[in-house]
Amino acid sequence: MVMDLEKQRLSIEAARLYYMSDYSQMDIATKLGVSRPTVSRLLQFAKDQGYVRISIVDPLEDLDALGDQVKQRYNLDTVIVGYSPVNEYAEIQKHISQKAADYLHETVQDTDIIGVTWGRTMHHVALCLQQKDVRGVEVVQLKGGISHSHVNTYAAETANLFASAYRTIARYLPLPVIFDSIEVKQMVEEDRHIRRIIQLGKQANIAVYTIGTLNDDALLFQLGYFTEDEKKILQSTGVGDICSRFFDQQGQICSEEINSRTVGIDLADLRDKEKSILVAGGQQKVEAIRAALIGEYANILVTDQFTAQALLQE
Repeated sequence: MVMDLEKQRLSIEAARLYYMSDYSQMDIATKLGVSRPTVSRLLQFAKDQGYVRISIVDPLEDLDALGDQVKQRYNLDTVIVGYSPVNEYAEIQKHISQKAADYLHETVQDTDIIGVTWGRTMHHVALCLQQKDVRGVEVVQLKGGISHSHVNTYAAETANLFASAYRTIARYLPLPVIFDSIEVKQMVEEDRHIRRIIQLGKQANIAVYTIGTLNDDALLFQLGYFTEDEKKILQSTGVGDICSRFFDQQGQICSEEINSRTVGIDLADLRDKEKSILVAGGQQKVEAIRAALIGEYANILVTDQFTAQALLQE
C-alpha cells in the first residue's frame, strides 16, 4: 500500500514537471533521484491511471464547422475561416489575406474576368498572390482609384499585382471614386473608354473586395472626398461601405445623393457574380460585414474565427 502511494505521488509529480513545467525526462530523473526509464514508466502510469488527460484542439477542424455555421446562417456558397492566433486587426488581416490569395489560386481559370477594389486589405491579398499559368484572364478595377489626398490607397499597386499573378495587364478606372457633383460624374461616364471599363467590371465573373467602416479613421474619410456634413450623414445612417457605396444595417444604400456621385460597380451587380468574394475580419468590421451579408452582396466570405463567432451571435 505504501509502495502504491509512493508510486502515485511520484507519477503525479513527474507528470506535473513534464507536462506543465516542460522538464525533460532526464531533468525529472535527476530531480526525483530515479533513472530515466523509471521516469518514462511513471509518466505512462500517470496516463493509465487517468491522472493526465491530453486533449488536442485542431483549429482547422473547428474552423470548418464554424464556417459551415456561418454559411448556413447567411445562405452563402462558401465560407473560408482563417485561423488568427489573436483577436487583433493587423494579425487577422494578415491571415485572411493569405487565405483569400490561396482560394484565388485554386479557383482562377482561363478567361476569367476578375474585378478588384483597393484599400489596405486588398493590397495585403495582392501581395500574397501566387503566380498562376492561366490564359486570357482580365483584371479590372471596380471603382475609381484616384484620391485628392497623399494617403496611399494602393489602387494601382493592387491591380498591378493581381494582373502580374495571372499573366495579364490591369484595366484601370483612372478617376476619383466620388465626384463633387452628379453632373460631372455622368459626363465622365459617357466617355467611351470609361464606359468600356465600367462595363467590363459588370461582366466580371469574379469580384474580390473588402469592407470599410464609418469610423473617423476609415480610409475613405482620409481621402478628402466628403465634407464634414456628409461625413455626419453617413456616420448617423450607415454602418459600412463596399466599393465606396455606403449602406445601413439592412444592407441598403444609406445616401442616394452620395451614391449617385460614386463611380464604379453598383452593389446590386455584385449579387450577379459567379464568385462575389468578401474578404474582411476584425471586431470593428463585424456590424458592416453582417449588414453586407444581410444585403446578399457576397456569396463567398473569407474571414477569421473571431469574426465568424461574432457573426453567429444575434
